[in-house]
Amino acid sequence: MQAYKAFRFSCKSISQQQSSSADGRALGTSLREPCRAAKALDITDGARARAFFEEHFLPLRISRLGEEAGFVTGYYEPVIDGSQTQTDVYNVPVYRRPSNLFVRGFNQAAVGLPNKGQVFRKIGRRKLVPYYDRAEIEDGAIAGRGLEICWLKDQTDLLFAQIQGSARVRLQDGSTIRINYDAHNGYPYTPVGRILIDRGIIPKDQMSMQKIREWMDQNPDGAQELRRQNRSYVFFREVALSDKDEPVGAQGVPLTPGRSIAVDRSLHVYGTPFFIEGELPIESEQSRTPFHRLMVAQDTGSAITGPARADIYYGTGSDAGRVSGRFRHNMHFVMLVPKSLDPVARGRKMPVPDPRPSEKIAKLFPQVDPLKDRSKDLTSGAKPTEGSAASTPKPAAGAAESARNLAPSVNGKVPLPEARPGVKPGRGGRRGGRSHPHQHEP
Repeated sequence: MQAYKAFRFSCKSISQQQSSSADGRALGTSLREPCRAAKALDITDGARARAFFEEHFLPLRISRLGEEAGFVTGYYEPVIDGSQTQTDVYNVPVYRRPSNLFVRGFNQAAVGLPNKGQVFRKIGRRKLVPYYDRAEIEDGAIAGRGLEICWLKDQTDLLFAQIQGSARVRLQDGSTIRINYDAHNGYPYTPVGRILIDRGIIPKDQMSMQKIREWMDQNPDGAQELRRQNRSYVFFREVALSDKDEPVGAQGVPLTPGRSIAVDRSLHVYGTPFFIEGELPIESEQSRTPFHRLMVAQDTGSAITGPARADIYYGTGSDAGRVSGRFRHNMHFVMLVPKSLDPVARGRKMPVPDPRPSEKIAKLFPQVDPLKDRSKDLTSGAKPTEGSAASTPKPAAGAAESARNLAPSVNGKVPLPEARPGVKPGRGGRRGGRSHPHQHEP
């Protein structure tokens, strides 16, 4: 029943979207039909909600090619102590989006700029350069411009709010304000947890948000260096929501704890239902709690990439943070596809690689790595032969003659994909590829 309610929330946004026949993502605009059906129904029990999804959707198991399972992490909305004025205790600013921040193709005043891609600042009247990175901003590059929404106690609180994408800030007078993601500075997100694992500081099987915070609290100098390895920086906006409301996701609808997920926006459409199953450490760090739940895509994150990749929103506060911070697990994904959509027909339009070359062609044009070959030559002191950039053995006369008959004249070897067995290609020359039955990562 909770999944059905979450889906109805998404339908409000879907019904307001402009029609776009050019949408190349998996479901395109096909969710509008089940949304119209949901709007006409008054469902109040779980059995009827399940019947609704079974009547209007078909299950499709998905994963990244070559993998059996997908991967999930978790996120939450932190509750942080803060102040609307700077003090000796609260001296870490939470910045709103600067006016000199530019994203090509977007109006400067647009709400919710994309969380990926290049971001610039203007120098003079015309010149655009990359925006300041985290270290430059922490060192005061945009201080004193009146961009401060509020002030926090330390940089770790701010980092965690930026990773989660939103936060509730509990002010000294007892009131609460909510901040939501508004823009970023254009640098790719680097998970600090992954750096701690790579450095051997925290074992991979023990990694969690709590472990990261504990290490940063115990190593303030190291924490600064670690933070700045992640050059990405998030700017917020203050949103007018009551303390009882859940945060609004990238789709523009309130998130539902345990039912809303963040997905790869370049692949999936907001509102898509996913059934996710596996085991998660919900009861404790070592527990393996069975998890079989219908979820709805309503958010995104710069670290969420791939078809079977999801970030589960688990709620607000420290308890939700403790549980969601433990999620780093392989899970099985089933995407619910509207019955009005023919997956076979849509699959024919998906781009697939060109056929691999035959063994005969691959022998005539063997694979090479020009940079690697050149470095070998330089290391060995070999000089390139006259008329070519690197020393290259001359092909046999018969092979050279065949090559001239099969392709335009080339100077030296031509890089080609690995040879495939001698199998005749299909009539169409291309195969219709399909998937197998997905900045919140710490």
